[in-house]
Amino acid sequence: MIKFSIVGTTGYVGIELLRLLQQHPEAEAACLISNSQAGKALVDLYPQFRDSKFSGCRLVNYEEADLSDTDIVFTALPHGVSQDIVAELYNKGLKIIDMSGDFRYTDTAVYEKWYNEKHKYPKLNEKAVFGLVELNREKIRKADLIANPGCYVTASLLGLIPLVTKNIIDLDNIIIDAKSGVSGAGKSLKITNLFNEVHENMKAYNVATHRHTSEIENVLSELCGRKGSEGIQVLFTPHLIPIKRGILATIYVDLKDKYSQEEIMKIYQEYYQGEPFVQILEDEMPEIKQVVGSNYCLIGLKYDPRTDKLIIITALDNMVKGAAGQAIQNMNVIFGIKENTGLEARAVYP
Repeated sequence: MIKFSIVGTTGYVGIELLRLLQQHPEAEAACLISNSQAGKALVDLYPQFRDSKFSGCRLVNYEEADLSDTDIVFTALPHGVSQDIVAELYNKGLKIIDMSGDFRYTDTAVYEKWYNEKHKYPKLNEKAVFGLVELNREKIRKADLIANPGCYVTASLLGLIPLVTKNIIDLDNIIIDAKSGVSGAGKSLKITNLFNEVHENMKAYNVATHRHTSEIENVLSELCGRKGSEGIQVLFTPHLIPIKRGILATIYVDLKDKYSQEEIMKIYQEYYQGEPFVQILEDEMPEIKQVVGSNYCLIGLKYDPRTDKLIIITALDNMVKGAAGQAIQNMNVIFGIKENTGLEARAVYP
């Protein structure tokens, strides 16, 4: 059995981790940590865990947590807050999957610029592996610290990586238009996320300044070997839509040469052959309702020969493949068990 602990259990990601790990035959809870709800029974806060393997769990304060019986820790904390906790856990010899943005960047200066937060542990940051399994599977197997990718980042990168590795697109003209449900903003109270503000509304936010822009650029630049001022820049615009969960990303790229729809499709099919959670759709475009509750990313493609542009559309659940599900997928890789263990559920429909 894999004994796990969660720091930040009662946030959206922490509870989603528990929901998914309830179905995981190899996972057992060691310690569930929540400073804000310490001392309370899990089922008193989340009755859905009654009669589950977690029904007897109580929440504890981090300072009082006993992690001696823990194989891996999920840190589901905000950026900045996560740094000190991750460093402390790492020094105790624990394996960690961090859900924040604190260890996702190869260059901590980029992190500091976009997050307006000092990075205290640049040496530890060098040891972190970016946890997109479809890109870094072999590195993840050997890692002790995994930086779980952002949700928008996962949707964008899975749509772009096959083209970037083939070097068939103009890397200086990538446009990403993405829409997300409200759960992506987390559990903290914000006026902009109240029901009356969101319902029957749609809006762009953090235009040209969203932090996931830099994360996408960081990975693509590293993939292409472009550094510093030569790094890839993308135009990324996120939108908030009145649903609880899910991301739909529409990506526009310029192709260097003429290609047929079939040739483009073949590139994606070959790249993702054997990947358990990426599905390439041939005759349809993905929809959010086709992925909610699952760890799948669906990718649809449309080549426009008139403009030599390719339109890539990806859909995933920001709480699963964009967060908790991806973290469990990373855990499975680390411990050498079947990658889809505990993640076999398909989308909730309708």
